[in-house]
Amino acid sequence: MADDSRLRERSAREVLDDHLRLSDERRFDDDIARNCAPDCVVLTGRGVYRGHDGLRTLARALAEEVPSGVWQYPTRLAEGRMAFIEWTVESDEAIVNDGADSFVIENGLIVYQTIHYTVLDRSGRVIVRADGTRPG
Repeated sequence: MADDSRLRERSAREVLDDHLRLSDERRFDDDIARNCAPDCVVLTGRGVYRGHDGLRTLARALAEEVPSGVWQYPTRLAEGRMAFIEWTVESDEAIVNDGADSFVIENGLIVYQTIHYTVLDRSGRVIVRADGTRPG
C-alpha cells in the first residue's frame, strides 16, 4: 500500500468511490488490498465469508457469473461509517438488476459488507439465485 496513513484517514465516501473504481477496472486484488480490512466479514445469501480470501472467492464467483458488462450504480450513499449501493449490470451473457451492497467502514477500510444479487439470462430467467444456487 502506497501511503497507509493516508488510506486510514479516508471517509466512507472515499473508500466507496475507490472500491467502485477498482472494481469497474476489474482490479479485484488491488481493491481488496487497499479497501478491505484483513479480517473483514461479508454476509451474503451464499453464507458468511471472512478475510481477503473470502473476498477473492466472492469476486471470482461474480466474475464467472457476469464475465463482462457495463456496471451502473443508480444509488450511492455514504453517511458516517456506513455506505450503500444499488447496482445493475448487463452483458451479452447475463443481467443483474437487483444488486445491493452495504458497507461498514472504519479507519479507511471496509470491515463489514453485505452483498445481494440475482443473475438472469437475457430472457429474464434466473441463472444464479441470490444464495448462489442454480435452478434445475
